[in-house]
Amino acid sequence: MYQTREDLLEFVRPHLKQSRFEHTVRVTDTAVKLAERYGADVEKAEVASILHDFAKHKPKEELKSWILREEKLNNDLLSYHHELWHGPVGAFMLKDELQIQDEEILSAIAAHTTGKKDMTLLDKVVFLADYIEPGRNFEGVEEVREIAENNLNEACLQSLVNTVQFLTNNKRTVYPDTIHAYNALV
Repeated sequence: MYQTREDLLEFVRPHLKQSRFEHTVRVTDTAVKLAERYGADVEKAEVASILHDFAKHKPKEELKSWILREEKLNNDLLSYHHELWHGPVGAFMLKDELQIQDEEILSAIAAHTTGKKDMTLLDKVVFLADYIEPGRNFEGVEEVREIAENNLNEACLQSLVNTVQFLTNNKRTVYPDTIHAYNALV
């Protein structure tokens, strides 16, 4: 259905810094394990996780122009930290550049930074893999890794709790989709 793992990795490599590329490989390995454990489509998990950070290092102005011109992208994104933009914008860029039409894959890429209301199984797998990949080292990640061994929804919920607490403790805005994801999982 899709190009090989190696082809996709070679496609994203020039778009990422080396450390981000290594992160992508770890996210992909983690997503495949989660997909196998929880019954998600392994091939789609692999594709979405390889491509999830495709737009991470694109210039802010380029991301902004996509948000402004693409009707299906919420302009509210511009009111929040630009670190959130690469997921939703990246999904549209990949639809255009790689002709990816699979809405499940595009959704998982778009939602990996914030989560969203009523995440699909694939959305959860990619979201959580990005959060718990072995290179991550921050307060609360070990607890989420442990929960992920037995309960995907609880692990996603705890990652959202941790994220919201971090943002509010640092007086940062919380993107509404993150709150919607939290509420849906509760």
